[in-house]
Amino acid sequence: MKPAAFDYYAPTSVDEALETVAQLGYDGKVLAGGQSLIPAMNFRMALPAALVDLNSVPELSYIRPTDEGGILIGTMTRDSAVEFSDLVKARAPMVSETMPHVAHPQIRNRGTFGGCLAHADPTAQLPAVVTALNARYHIRGSGGDRWISSEEFYTGPFATAIEPDEMLIEIEIPAMAQRTGSSYRQVARQVGAQALVGAASVLTLDDAGRVMEARIALTSVGEVPVMANQAISLLVGEVLTADTIIAAAEAAATVDIDPGGDIHCSAEYRRHLTRVLTRQSLTEALERAAR
Repeated sequence: MKPAAFDYYAPTSVDEALETVAQLGYDGKVLAGGQSLIPAMNFRMALPAALVDLNSVPELSYIRPTDEGGILIGTMTRDSAVEFSDLVKARAPMVSETMPHVAHPQIRNRGTFGGCLAHADPTAQLPAVVTALNARYHIRGSGGDRWISSEEFYTGPFATAIEPDEMLIEIEIPAMAQRTGSSYRQVARQVGAQALVGAASVLTLDDAGRVMEARIALTSVGEVPVMANQAISLLVGEVLTADTIIAAAEAAATVDIDPGGDIHCSAEYRRHLTRVLTRQSLTEALERAAR
């Protein structure tokens, strides 16, 4: 298959890119790494009238530390750069551990961190992981700059809060508090495939070993990354035991999600995977927080 005809723009600065996006409105589509958009265009599943290619905008590619101990990742930063970044490994280890699950090395060499998040695939790993890490999204448009949370960013399958005259500039992953552990677990049909279910957990303990803060985000069980709020409510304020974790995992599987089934996985099996993977990720996150 080949894509339908489209106009092509290759801006060389953020300002030029924003001006082009604003002029095109709904007719334009931003091209980042292209590892999802181009195949969709080839199959005529996506039919943009114009592409705005950001690959000639070097100012959107970076990984920077923040003064508060977090990380800023530019939207055009290649997935492979994030995967092998020592700064990411030190400050957001769950991101580093998740990257090898994202497609294949050849795709990670071209795919971009911001492009993956803006694509908003409900079966992708990174949206759930950065949601669990309480990431913020820096969006810029003709009306100025704004920052929004992960819960605000994802509005539906393959849909985000980015307006037609806006672009995602960068993602901020905040600093992890002391005595914080994280873990991502998933099941996929094969290496490089999207997750049938994935669970990302972050736990912060106080000096007595009680859970001060917990975040659990699940992928491939809803139209957007799902925060397991009922499971979280069973954890905060508790000294976690195996039974507590099992109860939280059960709540995640039975209360927090309403998964659908498809040719790859039934709804019942997705609940089972949610139960198992949430328990595994919480157990590992707890071990890491205690260390």
